[in-house]
Amino acid sequence: MGKTYQVSIVGYERPGESVRKAVELCNGFEALQSDSRVFIKPNVVFWTTVTPFPKWGVITTSRVVEDMVVLLKDWGVSYITIGEGMVLINPKDKTTPDAAFEYLGYKTLEKRYGVKCFNIHDRPFLSVEIDDGISLKFSKDLMESDFLVSLPVLKTHAQTVVSLSIKNMKGALDMNSRKRCHSPDPVKDLNYMISRFPRVLPQGLALLDGIYTTERGPGFDGKVRRSNLLIASRDFLSADMVGAKVLGYDPMEVPHLAYAAEDVSRATDLSDIKVIGEQIQKVASKHQYTFPYTEDGNLPLPMKRLGIKGLSYPKYDLSLCTYCSVLASPLLTAIALAWKGQPWDDVEVLTGKIMKPTPGKKKTILIGKCIYQANKDNPQIQEMIPVKGCPPPVDGIIKAFHKAGIPIDPKLGEETEKWPGLFMKRYEGKEAFDESFFRIN
Repeated sequence: MGKTYQVSIVGYERPGESVRKAVELCNGFEALQSDSRVFIKPNVVFWTTVTPFPKWGVITTSRVVEDMVVLLKDWGVSYITIGEGMVLINPKDKTTPDAAFEYLGYKTLEKRYGVKCFNIHDRPFLSVEIDDGISLKFSKDLMESDFLVSLPVLKTHAQTVVSLSIKNMKGALDMNSRKRCHSPDPVKDLNYMISRFPRVLPQGLALLDGIYTTERGPGFDGKVRRSNLLIASRDFLSADMVGAKVLGYDPMEVPHLAYAAEDVSRATDLSDIKVIGEQIQKVASKHQYTFPYTEDGNLPLPMKRLGIKGLSYPKYDLSLCTYCSVLASPLLTAIALAWKGQPWDDVEVLTGKIMKPTPGKKKTILIGKCIYQANKDNPQIQEMIPVKGCPPPVDGIIKAFHKAGIPIDPKLGEETEKWPGLFMKRYEGKEAFDESFFRIN
């Protein structure tokens, strides 16, 4: 009989106690020594100081982070590091990560428990071969730790179906490696790249923070629920396969999990997993992962319902990297607001690395350096309107749309960082959406 992997599912009830129960049920610290160097990788996918940030269902709760630190200290561990490399509007911004760590209470954890806390982009990276001929640069501190704790949010993802403990490790890569993960290779694509992470990661513990869960994540434009769930395992793949089931997906429907399971000759039917605590079928709830588009994939469905004509904005693919995707929601909203009922002049918008123009379109906007390089000499383009840069500048995007005859509001550039707060207004004042989960007193 083969190996059995333990995964615990616990309903979140009380600070400290619930995390402790989840870890104990799966024997999460069985391989942990008191002199181990522990690296905690939460999910702080994005931050801004311009507006009250959308915390619920987007980033790991500070409650779970502190509870994990306390549990480790009780185990006798003294060397604990918390590291994250968040996405920012300006990649060179050094002040926002500090502001995030301060707001979320990580600086308090430093003083109270003696942990170290840092932005991984301020620290060295280590080149690691994840597959034949493919090397990525991971946080050196993470890779040289003895025990890795992955603390992602339990959420779906518009590109990878779910974003859990394995996908969380993409935030431990340097920026060039993250971009490389969004490969135009039809086989070794984003899902394939992510599936190879477990090959190189230190041993550790996955704890999926499902106090708040998100559908159509990973960002602030998804729909957040108060789910009060914690899922834990000493095996990242097992935790993620159970997490996928809880979110309503068979692991075979999640390409990076299917690849990862195949890589280690494991089944995806959970037959080698023992679930302890709550039963999957009693806590599972379908979370949609993708935003609805027209059948041909050329326009978001809400824009089609508005009656928008003369515009093709094809659905994003796996080659669209984080810095371009973070601009997508504000831009699409700005386009919808610019619609006044008169058809636009047969405009097509291309993104990512692999899209090709549609013959006959009058104007083709290329957003980002990658799509420009892929199509700069394409004879099918009648009028090319490129927005070069990585990431593409917001003011350049505005000028491109104006040139194409789509009068999006120039304030888009000034208000990009305000968008998260606008989306989070939906939850403001609702009892279930408690700010204290993201503060440490």
